[in-house]
Amino acid sequence: MAILLALGCAVVYGAADFLGGLATRRTSVFGVVALSQVSGLVALVALLPWLGGSVGGADLGWGALAGLAGAAGLLVFFRALAGGVMSVIAPVTAVTAAAVPVLVGLLGGEQIGTWASVGVALALGAVVLVSAESGLLALRAARPASLIPALVAGAMFGLFFVLLDRTSDDSGLTPLVAARLASVVLVVGIALARRKKLTVTRSALPLVVASGIGDMTANALFLLATQQDGQLAITGVLASLYPVSTVVLAQVVLRERLVGAQIAGLAAAVTAVVLITLPG
Repeated sequence: MAILLALGCAVVYGAADFLGGLATRRTSVFGVVALSQVSGLVALVALLPWLGGSVGGADLGWGALAGLAGAAGLLVFFRALAGGVMSVIAPVTAVTAAAVPVLVGLLGGEQIGTWASVGVALALGAVVLVSAESGLLALRAARPASLIPALVAGAMFGLFFVLLDRTSDDSGLTPLVAARLASVVLVVGIALARRKKLTVTRSALPLVVASGIGDMTANALFLLATQQDGQLAITGVLASLYPVSTVVLAQVVLRERLVGAQIAGLAAAVTAVVLITLPG
């Protein structure tokens, strides 16, 4: 069940990113981020009577820290994209985000089988390939000045998964309230300090709201996966396969052409999932 929930998380994350990406083409980036965060929070609060749980101060603390890490990663990521090469920033960020929960899980004593280990390694490679929109040769354009913020953003995204995993199994989705409140405060605070617009155009509004609800749904699926005794090294890397659904949607909806590296990445991702589900 944990594997299915983590895969569902990846699919929904990718769809939410796709919708958010479409929205940023029509309106302010900060407006998209802020309103999508608020939309997700409203949807979560509406579901709490059914999916909430018994939480303590520690659960809320871990949730708030996760929210800050995720929001900080998002802001660093956008800043890196603004000043760097997207074909380099995206794969470096994605693979770092996937690697962090794997490393933390293994260092924390988790043991995974041989096939699962091969699948995890293949999934990490798949994330790089799928995110390489301009092909792997574009990575030659990497410079330390652009790699550092990409690594930081990826580490923050990965830390988001790690911190959510620290919450208790009976806390339900309540820690996500603390996570989203913390992220909203951080994003809005920075936007106001930098005098960035927080409004969105009417045409982008449905996309922003759908993206926010999708992002929160993905967070919930990941949290439920960890509460099903899912191993962080497995659930983390599966959730980090979200670029796969983003790329597929771009190809289906926008008719974007896939480069060879992305096709290889899609095949590697499917193979990785199969290997992770094998016994032993």
